[in-house]
Amino acid sequence: GAEGLPLDLAYVPLIESAFKTNALSRASAKGVWQFMRPTALENGLKHDWYVNERSDPHKATRAAAKYLKTLGRMFDGDWHLALASYNGGPGRVQRAMKRYGRDDFWSLSANKRFLPRETREYVPMILAAIVIARSPRQYGFEPMVPGEGLVPYDKVTLPGPVDLRRVAEWADTTIDEIQDLNPELRRWTTPIRDNDYELRVPAGTAVTVSARLGEAAPTELATLNYYSVKRGETMTTIARKLKVGRTDLADANYLKVT
Repeated sequence: GAEGLPLDLAYVPLIESAFKTNALSRASAKGVWQFMRPTALENGLKHDWYVNERSDPHKATRAAAKYLKTLGRMFDGDWHLALASYNGGPGRVQRAMKRYGRDDFWSLSANKRFLPRETREYVPMILAAIVIARSPRQYGFEPMVPGEGLVPYDKVTLPGPVDLRRVAEWADTTIDEIQDLNPELRRWTTPIRDNDYELRVPAGTAVTVSARLGEAAPTELATLNYYSVKRGETMTTIARKLKVGRTDLADANYLKVT
């Protein structure tokens, strides 16, 4: 499997999110793999004003594989403990092991005091999902067809920020379809600092989009307003003048609010 992991771990998102790219939990875990923001950042995913890579199933899956591999090593290949840690955090599981002198998940889950209920129930749910996914018809389900429901797409490398509405126009599609193909994007523009951003476009449209991209004047590409800061101005005074939120203004410019 990816990163040398057991292939059965590919079914973890079945329990986490039902494979929904924009799934959001009450605790603000997001995406197919339900990453919390700190864990996502630690495993190479970006989250800023422009993108939230937890929502990209491809990038999030690579990050999840990396994280699960780390957990597997941390618990000497015991995937039950690794999965419990994926849900409850490795620190909590390690503390429970040390405090109660247990070194396997089933012993830890036998007592309600050792681990939270959600974590105790999580591992059996994952194992059940794996059993059902292996033999779905036996349990009254239709088998999952690899790739079923995936929309075919091409990729276009953008030399700078581009308004998604322009791309939709060139690809003869809707802004909604462009956003559905690129669920990590939080705005109607690609990031202003990326000069090699890979944007997904409907299958068969890459040549047209690339051609239009090459023909377009720079002012056509990104509908961003640029403002020259004058001496003595602060983030607060500029935000007030432009009638935008101070935090949004700072985040869009990769600055910290002071």
